[in-house]
Amino acid sequence: MNAITLDVPSSRRYGLFVCVMAALAGLLFGLDIGVISGALPFIAKEYALSDTLQEWIVSSMMVGAAVGAVGAGWLSWRMGRRYSLGLAAVMFVAGSVWSALSGSPESIIGARLLLGLAVGVASFTAPLYLSEIAPRQVRGAMISAYQLMITVGILGAFLSNIGLSYIGSWRWMLGVIAIPAVLFLLGVLALPDSPRWLLQRKGEKEARTVLQRLLGSAEEVDAEVREINAQLAQPAQGWKLFRTSANFRRSIALGATLQILQQLTGINVVMYYAPRIFGLAGFATHEQQLWCTVIVGLVNVLATFGAIALVDRWGRKPILYVGCATMAIGMGTLGWLLHAGVAGGASQMLAVSMLLVFIAGFAMSAGPLVWILCSEIQPMQGRDFGIAISTFVNWAANMIVAATFLSLLSTIGESHTFVLYALLNIIFACVVYLFVPETRGVSLEHIERNLMAGQRLRELGAKV
Repeated sequence: MNAITLDVPSSRRYGLFVCVMAALAGLLFGLDIGVISGALPFIAKEYALSDTLQEWIVSSMMVGAAVGAVGAGWLSWRMGRRYSLGLAAVMFVAGSVWSALSGSPESIIGARLLLGLAVGVASFTAPLYLSEIAPRQVRGAMISAYQLMITVGILGAFLSNIGLSYIGSWRWMLGVIAIPAVLFLLGVLALPDSPRWLLQRKGEKEARTVLQRLLGSAEEVDAEVREINAQLAQPAQGWKLFRTSANFRRSIALGATLQILQQLTGINVVMYYAPRIFGLAGFATHEQQLWCTVIVGLVNVLATFGAIALVDRWGRKPILYVGCATMAIGMGTLGWLLHAGVAGGASQMLAVSMLLVFIAGFAMSAGPLVWILCSEIQPMQGRDFGIAISTFVNWAANMIVAATFLSLLSTIGESHTFVLYALLNIIFACVVYLFVPETRGVSLEHIERNLMAGQRLRELGAKV
């Protein structure tokens, strides 16, 4: 078999391979988010941890992710997208094994910091890599599959937790992630570099070789090279644009605000502390609590399909209004139930139902739509910079929420904590009304023209 046959697999087989890699990247992301909820009660019991230490174990991953997201842009530029993903995979493996072998809470925190770095790098680089290398006919499906697999990873972590809970092995809960991480690493080693990065850093010959594998047709390769070169002729100037353009700073501020509000909905409180919340709702045994978290993960996956189906039919703002109202009702009712006292099967089922209502509201609205909006409102020359800022703010806000939940429970009380999250969701809806544009069916170029012309933020999608 000659070298050309080896280097040029069919487009269909190649597309499937890329899709599998996207799924594994998202899966690892989701596994690391979901796994700690099941392991934390066992860790807390073994080491007699205070609420503060438990918060640090949970939030340490977010600290690492924020740092990783900031450095991911530089890494993906210097090393390339493929090697950045490979580095993330190595950190996933090392962090998972370190977590499983940890002999103290401080060691677990260190391991989760490393896992956070991996999550931060992967969450920035994987969608970027897919957007640059996937065939344009399936580009949207590839990126959507990555987002969907994050929720599948969370569900997988919840299922793994409940299976391992019967032997009480938190070490296996944390360490089992090393298995898909190794598979991801092996897959990344076989991936090519991004043609866009190769044209920027290496040369046209290398880029054409990759595009030939992807597209097959010489005419399509020529057209793709011309298009990429035309885009590269207008280099990104994110920091310069941020310093000189007040309009760009407005889009940065809106993106950061949306990311903060996404975290203040309370979604990751549920993902990280679900067994504790179900304990408050009257589910006494750890196994009962974990089965409830599995239902949470399943609803999270199913509701994400709703977002994919409706986002280009209803529009961004109507879905966000419905989502914010749904989340406020779920959190507010749960707070009222905790105030009244959860006693008996009927009130327990109502408490679970309200939490599931909240999860469905988030998964079909704020979860995917905030990321969509943050990419749509940034001008082309500053898009990478704007998305990097949004990603950093998301993880920073995530860390703050994770590091304060247990403290809120002990200071203002259980019912008041959930009522607070309900009020924050109402504030989210108000911000959507006042500042968020409707971008359904509007080109990115039109949004950019309106932004740079000084149009009000809520009118960036308006026809002028």
